[in-house]
Amino acid sequence: MSKGFTTAILHSDRQGGIEHGSLHKPVHNSITFAHNTAADIAAVFQGRQPGMTYGRQVNPTTQALEKKITLMEGGLATCCFSTGMAAISATLFSLLRAGDHVVSSVFLFGNTNSVFQTLQNFGIEVSFVDATDVANVEAALRPNTRLVFVETIANPCTQVADLERIGTLCKAREVLYVVDNTITSPWSFKPVSVGAGLVINSLSKYIGGHANALGGSVTETGAFDWEKFPNIYANYKTGKPSTWGLLQIRKKGLRDTGATLAPEAAHHISVGSETLALRQECSSANAGKLAEFFNTHPAIKQVFYPGLAAHPQHALAKTLFRNNSSLMSIELKPEVDCFAFIDALQLVVIASHLGDNRSLAIPVAHTIYFEMGAERRAEMGISDGTVRLAIGIEDSDDLIADFAQALDKAAAKA
Repeated sequence: MSKGFTTAILHSDRQGGIEHGSLHKPVHNSITFAHNTAADIAAVFQGRQPGMTYGRQVNPTTQALEKKITLMEGGLATCCFSTGMAAISATLFSLLRAGDHVVSSVFLFGNTNSVFQTLQNFGIEVSFVDATDVANVEAALRPNTRLVFVETIANPCTQVADLERIGTLCKAREVLYVVDNTITSPWSFKPVSVGAGLVINSLSKYIGGHANALGGSVTETGAFDWEKFPNIYANYKTGKPSTWGLLQIRKKGLRDTGATLAPEAAHHISVGSETLALRQECSSANAGKLAEFFNTHPAIKQVFYPGLAAHPQHALAKTLFRNNSSLMSIELKPEVDCFAFIDALQLVVIASHLGDNRSLAIPVAHTIYFEMGAERRAEMGISDGTVRLAIGIEDSDDLIADFAQALDKAAAKA
């Protein structure tokens, strides 16, 4: 019997059998695992039979979470990491080589942008393009292009990538398509539906949901033919070709870098994921109401939120996503000081994070995108008056009241 999203997540641990009838997979803190014979341990290490090798690569608690993420994304398998950035870095560094070329959306999370800048120091070329139009991606492709990387909804100014048409292009050109699904989450969107070969999630955000654990994941969807990828090492070409890419990411990315997800963090994220759909529906509804409120406020120059009809990719977002997520940004008018506005907030928390149950605010240009520099910030549409808001699950009337009083105080000072 086919089960709904939340039902499947709630009961996924139990489907594999849990020690002592527990409802959740217990936290396994052991990093070493015994085997009955030398032949057994050899077979496990060589991948000829299932089993535990060492805690740097595998853990029963983490494996249960990986199965849950795979179920959410409709994929084949998942590899978890200590953070979302570890997942991105491990994917790139394990699959790319000097002389390769990457096409990336110019609208990128600051730390991801930093990783791509670092790649260029190792002889890997990166072309940043406006991914809201597939024509820009196509124009940037080269014979040595190994992958295309995009985020579903960009952080912080909410540009929506031309996801489906980019997927069609990548399939036709036999290029690996990597989609960061963090801002939408598997509840709102499944990148496998547009042909993504790999899906990345920062589990610290919406999937975990409670700001109490760091984690990241890479999911193999089965949409890409790894036999066409020239950078797979010979010793990882074992078993079905659909497993080659993730196997190399697990070996060269997870094992070699040691970016291991701790079992306690895996447990927190797994439990938090059970309410993903409920939390996202509430926070997205709150964000929609706030976007309408901000859109008519005299102190605000612009609202960045795909749920607004004036958003450049509003129609595209409606066709792609179940909801518009709860990330938004506002650009205050030049005379209104963003620090004064943020400091006047009483309920909303001044913090850097996304996907928490609490609503958060941060001055973007002065913090998480400061290192990027003014020129790159301008390319991304980030001004000194841009404030990123991660909307939580508070009562919407309370949120509107708090933002209203803060805007009025900041405007009065102006």
